[in-house]
Amino acid sequence: MSDVEEAITRVHHEEWARVVAALTRRFGDLDIAEEAAAEALATAVERWPADGVPPNPGAWLTTTANRKAIDRIRRENKREDKHKEAQMVYDDPREPLGAIDDDRLRLIFTCCHPALAMQTRVALTLRMVGGLTVPEIARAYLVAETAMERRITRAKAKIKAARIPYRVPAVEDLPARVSGVLAVLYLVFNEGYLATGPDTDPLRHGLTAEAIRLTRLIRALMPGDGEVAGLLALMLLTDARRTARISAGGELVPLDEQDRRAWDTGLIAEGHRLVRERLAAAAAGAAPGRYQILAAINAVHTSARDIRDTDWSQVLALYDQLVRLDPSPIIALNRAIAVAELDGPQVALAAVDHLEDALAGYHAYHATRADLLRRLGHSGQSRAAYDRAIELAGNTAETAYLTRRRDQLR
Repeated sequence: MSDVEEAITRVHHEEWARVVAALTRRFGDLDIAEEAAAEALATAVERWPADGVPPNPGAWLTTTANRKAIDRIRRENKREDKHKEAQMVYDDPREPLGAIDDDRLRLIFTCCHPALAMQTRVALTLRMVGGLTVPEIARAYLVAETAMERRITRAKAKIKAARIPYRVPAVEDLPARVSGVLAVLYLVFNEGYLATGPDTDPLRHGLTAEAIRLTRLIRALMPGDGEVAGLLALMLLTDARRTARISAGGELVPLDEQDRRAWDTGLIAEGHRLVRERLAAAAAGAAPGRYQILAAINAVHTSARDIRDTDWSQVLALYDQLVRLDPSPIIALNRAIAVAELDGPQVALAAVDHLEDALAGYHAYHATRADLLRRLGHSGQSRAAYDRAIELAGNTAETAYLTRRRDQLR
């Protein structure tokens, strides 16, 4: 990649959200903001190889995008209407600015507004904040490009029709709304870390990298929020194991079989630092949230040089804390895995069997049962559980791993 191409890629990653957010604030229209930013970037691709990279690429992109937006408004002969609409919907002086005054944060909260369906929030955030193209988003979620285009178009139309305010929520509403933003970013990360579709790469670094980048942005804008720091730490500690997670043959490698020398020590160090910061805050009386506890669990795992060195009592204590905060059956299932290491597979199996009604359609439930039954020597029952897990598994890497484990049974 040439220096110019690197500069364009960098300015796209670093400035896209800022440019789109600034245009949205000025013109009050997501369509205009998106298209003008895309046209400005295309102009950079065309001109910079010949003219050279400008001294301030971000400012150049913003100025060019503003001109493109004005040109479009003039072409449509709606400039006055657009400005009136922007003033009425987005710059109403009677509305409070919110807890934090930043255009990018306004844009993120607009894209993640609870009036939109979760899938729509994810797509709109990746497009408007992340700068991913519609084909990229469609490929990531195994949806036809035309369907994804319609989804994003309908979302922007709903924001406009419902007059969803372009602002950060008031301070009293911020915690609840931030949790919705973090849920969107966590969904993006999880889809990249272990894809749900059967006919795609099991790991997609583009999605995990984008989720981490956007979470870093939120962290920079809201440095005092513990759950933002917790989610970033969780993503970093999880992504650190990415290269060891899939074998050369395309098979999922579980945590206890991974080559820990292949883990990214830089990401682990950064994740551990964030966890320590949150532990210090908890010691000072700040109760940790869900993402902070999950990050702490991952910190315990990534602190052990060998699976046999894992402090399972600490893992279980953290899961006990998490269950009180989030008593979901999936959390209970993960807790049972720690129970198996401390109290044995029989005790863990009893806990897992209580979750059947809630998790009968979840492949990890059957995979966990299969492993516990295998450890207890119940090969026939274990094989049946593996068969069900394989039937429900989400991608080829998981299927390959589960099939191998089943076929090893006598």
